[in-house]
Amino acid sequence: MSARLNLFSLAPANLKALINLSMTNKQGALGERLVELVQLRVSQLNGCGVCIDMHWRDLVKQGADPRHLNSLAAWRESPFFSERERAALAWADAVNALPQRDDTDAAWPALREHFSEAEIAELGYTIAAIRGWNVINLSLRNQIPVNPPPGM
Repeated sequence: MSARLNLFSLAPANLKALINLSMTNKQGALGERLVELVQLRVSQLNGCGVCIDMHWRDLVKQGADPRHLNSLAAWRESPFFSERERAALAWADAVNALPQRDDTDAAWPALREHFSEAEIAELGYTIAAIRGWNVINLSLRNQIPVNPPPGM
């Protein structure tokens, strides 16, 4: 299956804005590793192979244990995630399910325990940005690069 069109070359200002949002998220108080972990999880939930591949590789480059990452789909049963990470992952799962299902009330108490209001806002922007990337890649049928360019 080939990509339907190259949206990135057709709307460069929009691409730049989404890249800037993604980069801002990584530079915030949450830290790059947690942002990448949330992006990987949301991409798993949405079935975006391009984003799963990219964020998995980014986390490994940062020193994440592949075994840890391989258990992300079952994070609730995995021993590899901190309480803070679990709170972020629960929030990501709940927010990503909107509007079909609203599980945010169940995830909120742990989120408030482990994150400041500013960090919760950053987490929301992180989830919104990766969902945007997922929608673009999935709708245009973008494929996982067999030989990704350096830096991707």
